[in-house]
Amino acid sequence: MASASMQGKVALVTGATSGIGSATAEALAERGAHVLVAGRDSARGKDVVSAIQKRGGKADFVGADLRDTQGVRQLAQDALGLGGGRVDVLVNNAGIYPFGPTEDMEESLFDAVHALNVKAPFYLVAELAPGMADRGGGAIVNVSTVAAVLGYSGMALYGSSKAALNLLTKAWAAEYGPRGVRVNAVQVGPTRTETTAQSEEDLRRLAAQAPAGRPASAAEIAAAIVYLADDATSSFVQGAILPVDGGRSAV
Repeated sequence: MASASMQGKVALVTGATSGIGSATAEALAERGAHVLVAGRDSARGKDVVSAIQKRGGKADFVGADLRDTQGVRQLAQDALGLGGGRVDVLVNNAGIYPFGPTEDMEESLFDAVHALNVKAPFYLVAELAPGMADRGGGAIVNVSTVAAVLGYSGMALYGSSKAALNLLTKAWAAEYGPRGVRVNAVQVGPTRTETTAQSEEDLRRLAAQAPAGRPASAAEIAAAIVYLADDATSSFVQGAILPVDGGRSAV
């Protein structure tokens, strides 16, 4: 393993069966964390777990349906069970990102986006942050987007949900920070994953607007998440919204 700075820590990553989530799970395991790979697809989840274990890491798959509060609370309880009664790191990565005109966004889609992108992180934090605070430490990393701070045509619904997550990041830092729980977010730019690669032209067009001029890899985003999750690298970082967007929010 590259580092053992997170040895003994239990890390729960939502949406961890592919893309940024799986890259984050693998990177956390490289630092010695026991990673709980959360998602709906058990086959893909077990593939991620197997890949981690083959490299000498520790991981378990935990099934999760975050579309309603009961499922969120169940995930928290299952994670605590697998983690020996503790979760030290929570990465709120799961989300959906439908793009399109505001007038085409049906109410059912609006509700689904805010349920997964806002309500699920809210209630996972409600379930897990108090335990972190009681133990005197923990780290929460929320995965946001540059669309939360810049106006993009067709991204009103998605961007608004992540703007809420940005505010929650700061509010939770104020609420739980005094008891040792660090809460931060990564503000992600266009990233090549299994899903976004299906719209390569749109991905390249968006990425071209930033100084970097290219999409990020999932591993590049994961590196930033792990930086914020690891006390060894970010112990004095609290309530930060870290742009990892190739410079897009700077221009």
